[in-house]
Amino acid sequence: MSTFYDFHLNNNILSGLGKLGLKNPTLIQEKTFLTISNNKDLIACSATGTGKTMAYLVPLINTLIINQNNANAVQIIILVPTQELGAQVAREVHKLCEVSDIYIKTLLLIGNGNINRQIESIKHNKPNIIVCTPSRLAKLIKLKKIKVHQVKTLVLDEADRLMDKACYDDILFIRKSLMKRTQVLLFSASMNKKTIKSANAITYKPVILDLISENKECIPKTIKHIYFISDRRQRIEMLRKIIKANNGGKTLIFINTKYDLEETFQKLQYHHYNVGSIVGNLDNHVKKKAIEDFKSGKIQYLLATDVASRGLQIEHISTVINLNLPEEPIEYQHRAGRCGRNGNMGLCISIITENELSKIKKYQKLFHVNFVQKKLFQGKIVGK
Repeated sequence: MSTFYDFHLNNNILSGLGKLGLKNPTLIQEKTFLTISNNKDLIACSATGTGKTMAYLVPLINTLIINQNNANAVQIIILVPTQELGAQVAREVHKLCEVSDIYIKTLLLIGNGNINRQIESIKHNKPNIIVCTPSRLAKLIKLKKIKVHQVKTLVLDEADRLMDKACYDDILFIRKSLMKRTQVLLFSASMNKKTIKSANAITYKPVILDLISENKECIPKTIKHIYFISDRRQRIEMLRKIIKANNGGKTLIFINTKYDLEETFQKLQYHHYNVGSIVGNLDNHVKKKAIEDFKSGKIQYLLATDVASRGLQIEHISTVINLNLPEEPIEYQHRAGRCGRNGNMGLCISIITENELSKIKKYQKLFHVNFVQKKLFQGKIVGK
């Protein structure tokens, strides 16, 4: 299949995809369309930035239009591990429906939202699609405030995180609350054997698609990887010099701890850099404004903890900088994947100590990428 026309989609959806500038499906979209459309269970793994959200939204919304029965019932549930990812997915649903001139009612339910307001929204809106965190959905089901007996499809977005110990019991409860024949789709940018084994408890004869292993490519080749060696105490100063020398457009900067993030934010602000920040416990309105300002270009540099490495879907990020290497190697893949999306060139910069060179070598082997050491000389980035 070379174009979306080959999918035999509803004309409104085809028109909407065209308005979004989407003509040719990505590999994950092409490989999963028939499986999803034929109501089969699926476990799909594809690299960050390859279009996984649209891979399930397009066929599911297309089917929803074709089968217009139960217009006031919840028919699709999309589970997400974080409110950031939930908000992003909900925006993608709204955007696709709006440009396609399709009226489908969608509701976002997150764990720290006011549950009484959410219950009222369910009653008033009668949503067809719910995007939610597992703990909140499980609670609403137990309170008998949401009817899920007509749900046709359950999607787990970032399935590897949803299938860990923190969410697993809620996931099992939710699955048991649904119809036996409810379709289950799992999507993620990383999927190990343990996750797949756990997924067997909620799926029926799933099709397993691992594009990362098939392509031997975890991170797009459009991303260049470089690193600078710095004393631990000089990391922030090194960061300041790097972003001044790089001037790389829209830049996402990852920092492991809230304390280091706040210190970095204050120092960059002091030097008059156009910077914003988001952390996991930040007020939602403040966080949303920082993300929107970053998207629109009002701020050039966005500081984030790993809460943003998966939840954010922001186009045209040219540079990702790691002030610290992530705690888990797989998070490097997710961080780097924020840039170099949709075939664009990207740059991932890491600031490391001498003792962390072994991690760089590990990443090279694990992700099949090449890291090049760079230095700063007279305000310019130099090296091989």
